[in-house]
Amino acid sequence: MAHELTDPSPLPDLANPCERRVGWWRDAVIYQVYVRSFADGDGDGIGDLRGARERLPHLARLGADAVWLTPFYASPQADGGYDVADYRAVDPVFGDLADADALVRTAHGLGLKVIVDIVPNHTSERHPWFTAARAAAGPERDRYVFRPGRGPDGSLPPNDWESVFGGPAWTRVADGSWYLHLFAPEQPDLDWENAEVRAEFDSVFRFWLDRGVDGFRIDVAHGMVKADGLPDIGHGHQAKLIGTQRLPFFDQDGVHEIHREWRRLLESYGPDRIGVAEAWAPTPERLALYVRPDEMHQAFNFQFLNCPWDAAALRSVVEESLRATASVGAATTWVLSNHDVVRHTTRYGAGDPVTGLRRGRAAALMMLALPGSVYLYQGEELGLPEVTDLPDAVRQDPAFLRGEGQDGLRDGCRVPLPWTAEGPSLGFGPAGAWLPQPPEWAALSVAAQSGDPGSTLELYRSALRLRREHPALGAGEAVEWLDAPAGVLAFRRRSSDGDVLVVLNTTDRDAAIEPPGPVTRLLGSAGGEAPGTEGAGGVAGGAAEDAGGGEGIGRGGGIAVGAGGGEGDPLVPSPAREPAPLTVPAQDTAHVLVPAESCVWWAI
Repeated sequence: MAHELTDPSPLPDLANPCERRVGWWRDAVIYQVYVRSFADGDGDGIGDLRGARERLPHLARLGADAVWLTPFYASPQADGGYDVADYRAVDPVFGDLADADALVRTAHGLGLKVIVDIVPNHTSERHPWFTAARAAAGPERDRYVFRPGRGPDGSLPPNDWESVFGGPAWTRVADGSWYLHLFAPEQPDLDWENAEVRAEFDSVFRFWLDRGVDGFRIDVAHGMVKADGLPDIGHGHQAKLIGTQRLPFFDQDGVHEIHREWRRLLESYGPDRIGVAEAWAPTPERLALYVRPDEMHQAFNFQFLNCPWDAAALRSVVEESLRATASVGAATTWVLSNHDVVRHTTRYGAGDPVTGLRRGRAAALMMLALPGSVYLYQGEELGLPEVTDLPDAVRQDPAFLRGEGQDGLRDGCRVPLPWTAEGPSLGFGPAGAWLPQPPEWAALSVAAQSGDPGSTLELYRSALRLRREHPALGAGEAVEWLDAPAGVLAFRRRSSDGDVLVVLNTTDRDAAIEPPGPVTRLLGSAGGEAPGTEGAGGVAGGAAEDAGGGEGIGRGGGIAVGAGGGEGDPLVPSPAREPAPLTVPAQDTAHVLVPAESCVWWAI
C-alpha cells in the first residue's frame, strides 16, 4: 500500500518538543531507518525514500524526536549503499532529490529532526575520482591511499592490514600499484591528507545542510587518518581487535582535527545542527575525545551495546560511560541494536526467543530511563528477533561472501519490517521484499500490536511518552545507585518536579526492593501494571490501527491512521483516542516486587 503525494501542504501541528529546544540532541530519542528495509513506496521490493516518508507518522506517534536515515546516495550497492558513487545524488532505487526534500519537509512538519549518513572514509570504486585514479598514475591517485607493493616485483601487499570484511585490505591495479580498502575492494579508502578530499566533504556537508537536514551520522568516524608509515600489525584476525585497542588504521589522533573542522561548519548553520560519530574506541575515555566541546555532538556507545545480560557488567558500563562523557561536558548515548549487529532480543535470548524478548523489553526500559540520548533501531519497538535462517542464496552482506572478517550475518537484522498481518510483504510494500520475512512476523506487525496493551509496541509508546513527560527521565547527567540484591540494579533519577525509581532484575526469580519512600508504579516491562495504567504496555491508545495498514501519509499530506492508510482521506487522531493518564495513587509500602528478568519504573 503506497500513497500518492501531490500536495505539500503543512501537516497537522503534532510537533515534538525537541523541535523548539536548543540542545535537543542531549536527551533525544533518535530512530534509525535502514532505508532498504523500512517501507517500499514503489513496489520493487526495496525500501525507498517515498516509503519512508509515508511511514514517518509511526515514528512521531512512537515518540521519537529524530530520524536517522542510512545512505540513499547513488551507489552500486556493493555494501548496502555505504559505497557511494555520488554524494549529491539519490540512487534511483531509493528515489530522487525531490523525494529527499519531501521527506525532510514531512519530518519537520511532524516535529522530527532528520539525520543523514555521510561516508567519509571511503568512496565507491565507481566514484569518478576512483575511476580516474585506477586508470593511470597521476594527481588523481593522491586522493586515495595508493602504495607500491613489497617484494622484488612488488607482488606483495604494502603491509599486513586486513579488511574488516575479511581477506587483505589491499587490491592491486593493472600497473602494479596497490590501493587500500579497509572494507570491501569496492570501497577504496580516501587519503585525508589531501586538501581536495577535505574541501569536497565540506561541500557535501553544505549541500545537505542547505536542503534542511539537521545533522550527520559520520560512518567510520574513527578511520580517516592512518598511522605514519602504515606499519604492520603483526598478526591476523584484526577485525576482532576493533574497539578493543588502537590500531594503525583506526582511532588515530589525527581524526580529531577533521572533526573540529566539521563542528565549525555545523555551527555556521546555527546551534541545532549536529554531528554523530560512529567511532569504535577501546575505552570510554578514548570515545569521549570524539565529543569534546569543539568536536562531534554525540558518539555511539558501543560498550553499552556489547554489554552482556549481567547486572554488574551493565552497571559498570553505565558508570564508565557517564563518567567519561561528563569529563568533556557531553551527553551519553545508549543503543541496543543497529543495522550491523544481531538484534538484542536474540543476543540476550541464549537461543530462547521468549527469554530474549523478555530480557529485551527489560533492557529497553532500563536504557530509556538513563540520562542522555537513545538510539532505537527500526523494528526493536516491535520486539523483532534476528532472522537466523536466511538461505545463503538471498544473503547480500559482503562480509558473508568474503568470510574471516565480520560474522557475515548482518542480513538477519535487515529483514524488511512487517506493517500489517497480511499481504505479500506484510505491508512493507505492494509486492514482495528483498529479503524474505518469517511468516510469524505477521503477529509482530505494527497493525497487530497497536492497541494491544501487552504488546512490545505499546510498551515502547508508553515508555517514550513517560520519558518525555517526566523531567527525571532522559534529562540530566547522573544516576543515583541504590542498594539492591545480587543480579538487580536499582537507581534513582532526580528532578525538581519529582523522582523516578528504576529497578532492573536480571535474575530468574522475583526480587523485593525497599523503595526510598511512597511510590507510584508507572510502567513495567513484564506487565501487571497498577490500576489505571492499562496493562502491560501501559497505554491503550492505538485501537484505530487494528484494521491494518498502520500509520501513513494521505494524499493531502495529513496523517492517516488505520483502515489501510486512508488514501486521499487523511485523518488526525481525535482526542477521544488519546491514552489515559499514567497516574495511580501512591503505594506506601515497605517493599515493591520486581518480576524476574524485568524492569519497572516508579514515581517517588
